[in-house]
Amino acid sequence: MKKSIAHILAGREKAITPEETVLQPLPHKDFRFANPFIVLHHLKPETIPAGAQFRIHPHPHRGFAPVTFMLQGEGYHKDSAGHDARIKAGDVQWMFAGKGIMHSEGPTKELLQSGGIQELVQLWINVPKAHKWDNPFYQSATRDQQPRVLQQEGVDLRLASGEYDGATGPLKSFTPVITISGSIQRGGRVQFTSTPGYWTLLYIIKGRACINQESIDSYNLVVFEQAGEEIILTAEEDTQLLFLSAEPITEPVAAKDNFVMNTQEEIEQAIADYNNGIFGTLPY
Repeated sequence: MKKSIAHILAGREKAITPEETVLQPLPHKDFRFANPFIVLHHLKPETIPAGAQFRIHPHPHRGFAPVTFMLQGEGYHKDSAGHDARIKAGDVQWMFAGKGIMHSEGPTKELLQSGGIQELVQLWINVPKAHKWDNPFYQSATRDQQPRVLQQEGVDLRLASGEYDGATGPLKSFTPVITISGSIQRGGRVQFTSTPGYWTLLYIIKGRACINQESIDSYNLVVFEQAGEEIILTAEEDTQLLFLSAEPITEPVAAKDNFVMNTQEEIEQAIADYNNGIFGTLPY
């Protein structure tokens, strides 16, 4: 049974810092959350001139996992738990904020010195209440560590997390979360499947695709009805995409600033804890 399209959400410009603007299709005025998928940000291809100076100042997180899919360029990661890493095009990093962490990210020093193009998608993945106060951790996977799925000519799709098409992604989550990214050449046809009852989303990063007989342009996020399991996609242009499917977390969501909790009181506590230095420090 085919999955019907419930929403097509266009990415809208959102300023995340005074210098940086992203496209945000989720949350959207027409559709808030597909819990555990809370936020999707797309930093479109950005030309960084040689000698530029840019990084996102240290900021706090609690209660969820920011997950970054690096599409072009390379980025660094530093946090107050002591993790210091970098990812390149095709790599994915998964930082679980847990009970609280300070985090800084941005283009690497080498990219800033030489110049180049930076592009990424960042996804906020929620966790159940029982794990929100666990210790933070960090994990990443290079492009080559992500197994290829749905293999055929003209299709390059890689599994970062979850179990799909007989493969297991290298990145671990508290609840079943399938994340697949990659490209399909023009004319390519792929059948995705999703467990009935799961939230399933598909973001068109670049190109245009016919999805269950509806043409979808780039920068649009497709949210499917939870019933059914089959999605037929035909690339009408060379297409780059992100496919997401996850078991729903049926708990209340309170999200504000950089925190994802269950109640407004927990959000207020997170803000107070940050202001009181509970999240620690991270040199800029």
